[in-house]
Amino acid sequence: MKCFERLVKDHITSTLPDTLDPLQFAYRPNRSTDDAISTTLHTALTHLDKRNTYVRMLFIDYSSAFNTIVPSKLVIKLETLGLDPALCNWVLDFLTGRPQVVRVGNNISSPRILNTGAPQGCVLSPLLYSLFTHDCVATHVSNSIIKFADDTTVVGLITNNDETAYREEVRALGVWCQENNLTLNVNKTKEMIVDFRKQQRKHPPIHIDGTVVERVASFKFLGIHITDKLNWSTHTDSIVKKAQQRLFNLRRLKKFGLSPKALTNFYRCTIESILAGCITAWYGNCTALNRKALQRVVRSAQRITGGKLPALQDTYTTRCYRKAIKIIKDINHRLFTPLSSRRRGQYRCIKAGTERLKNSFYLMAIRLLNSHH
Repeated sequence: MKCFERLVKDHITSTLPDTLDPLQFAYRPNRSTDDAISTTLHTALTHLDKRNTYVRMLFIDYSSAFNTIVPSKLVIKLETLGLDPALCNWVLDFLTGRPQVVRVGNNISSPRILNTGAPQGCVLSPLLYSLFTHDCVATHVSNSIIKFADDTTVVGLITNNDETAYREEVRALGVWCQENNLTLNVNKTKEMIVDFRKQQRKHPPIHIDGTVVERVASFKFLGIHITDKLNWSTHTDSIVKKAQQRLFNLRRLKKFGLSPKALTNFYRCTIESILAGCITAWYGNCTALNRKALQRVVRSAQRITGGKLPALQDTYTTRCYRKAIKIIKDINHRLFTPLSSRRRGQYRCIKAGTERLKNSFYLMAIRLLNSHH
C-alpha cells in the first residue's frame, strides 16, 4: 500500500496546474524550505528598504492539521484544480470509512470508523493537506501568506503605520479556517515585528478569537532561527553548538581506525548537513564573527579527517548558483527579470539601499548568474 500511495502522490504532483498558489512550496518541483525562507526574507527586506516601513510576521500553528481534512471539501478543491474525477473519487473513498484501533501493550480497543482527516503515516497526507489549503491566499497586495505544507506564515508589509490591511488579513484567515474545519492554536501561534526605524512607535498586539498573540524576538522558522533584527547570530550559535557535539563522534570514529574517506563521508552527512542547512537563505548576511565560528568547526573536522574539506563560503556560492538555475526553470518564480534580447542570459538586479538587501539570496543569485554568463 505504501508503494501504491507513492505512485498516486507522484501522479497527482505531475498533473497539478501551473496556476497553483506559487507561495505553497511543499511538494513542488525545484522547491524546498530554502525557497520558502528566501521568499519570506526577500519580501520583508525589499519592503524594509523603503522609508517609514516595517514588517509584521505571524507564524501560524494549527491544531492537528492533517486530522481535520474534510474529504468532501477536499474533493471539490481537487476537481477545481482539474484533477481527473475518477482520481478524486478514489481519494474520497480512500479517506472515508477508515477503521482505526488503539493498541496499548497486548490490549486492542474496539474499532472506530473515521471519515475526516488523513491516515497517520500516510505518504499522501502532507500532499493532500497542501492541496486542501491551496485556496488560502492573501486578499491584500501588501500581504503574503507563505506555506510549506502545514507551516503557514502571514507577512504584512506596513507603510506609514497603517495596519488596516494586515489586521483584515488575519481576520479573514480566521474566517477561512472556520469554513475549512481548521483550528488555529493561538497559544502556539507567534508574531514577530521587524522595525528598523529610529523613531519606533508602540505596536498594538494582534488578537485571534479574543486572545492576544504572543510577540517574540526570535522564532524557529522551517529549521532556521529568524530574529526581529534579521541577524543570524542566534542561528549560527545554535548550529555551531550542534555541530561541535557531532565532532565528538567523529573523533571517536577516528580512534576506532576508520579510513579518511569514511570519516569524510561521516562529516558530510552529519556535520556539514547541519552547518549548510538552508545556507542560501542566511549565510550572505552573516557577520564576520559568525563566519569565523562556522569555519572553526570545518577546520576542526579537517584536522580529524586528515583531508581537505570545502569552506562554507564555497559551499554557499555553489549552492546559490545551483538554486538560481533551478529558479530559472520554474515558471512560477517571477523574481528574475531577463534584460533585453541583446543581452541574452543577463538578469536585472534591483537597486538595494541597504547591505541587508544587497547580501540577500536573490540579489546574490542574480549577480552569480550574470557573472557566470
